[in-house]
Amino acid sequence: MKKTKYIFAIITFLMSFGCALFIANSMFGNILFGSRPVSILDKIKEGDMIFQTSQSKQCEAIRIATNSKFSHCGIVFIEKGEKYVFEAVQPVKYTPLETWIRHGKENQFVVTRIKNASTLLNIETLQKMKNYAKRFNNKDYDLYFEWSDDKIYCSELIWKIYKNGAGIELCPLQKLKDFNLKDTRVKAILAERYGNKIPLDESVIAPSNLEKSKIVTTIIDTY
Repeated sequence: MKKTKYIFAIITFLMSFGCALFIANSMFGNILFGSRPVSILDKIKEGDMIFQTSQSKQCEAIRIATNSKFSHCGIVFIEKGEKYVFEAVQPVKYTPLETWIRHGKENQFVVTRIKNASTLLNIETLQKMKNYAKRFNNKDYDLYFEWSDDKIYCSELIWKIYKNGAGIELCPLQKLKDFNLKDTRVKAILAERYGNKIPLDESVIAPSNLEKSKIVTTIIDTY
């Protein structure tokens, strides 16, 4: 009887492990390579940019105003061998990569990488980017999308890290008035934030601007 229970326990464990592995494979596109699960996340390198669709009224307004499915983004850094997304939320912080992915709608995400990254993003340059990024850690999220360092939003964070840490301008800045501000949902958010004094000439950068940059290439797209 004890032997039967022992065998049953082993079978149950193996079935549970198999189910867990199947779920992980489904979420992150893992495949079996030899005896080790190889994930599409293994393709992601330090300095890569990652984009997702977040779900909130503000994020919906961002998607509409920028005519894009993306409303949030971050930059990938490696700390002690683990991949993190450095992101501007409240507050700015490092989020484990897989946790960050699960925060997005249906776990979907896109990863882009600057062209010629192997040359442009050497160890020294990446360290400069990480050193520059540290000044923003734990800073407040910028609800007003102002182009200052007092507070900061997600796409602004990435743009400034590349510009000031690596000397690379990912794309030109835009003005707030350049976006689609006529939709009632966008108007509601603007009225809530600014009242009647909308800073139409404020310099801004959107996740979609970074994702469409002419100097990046798409590495992963799970949409």
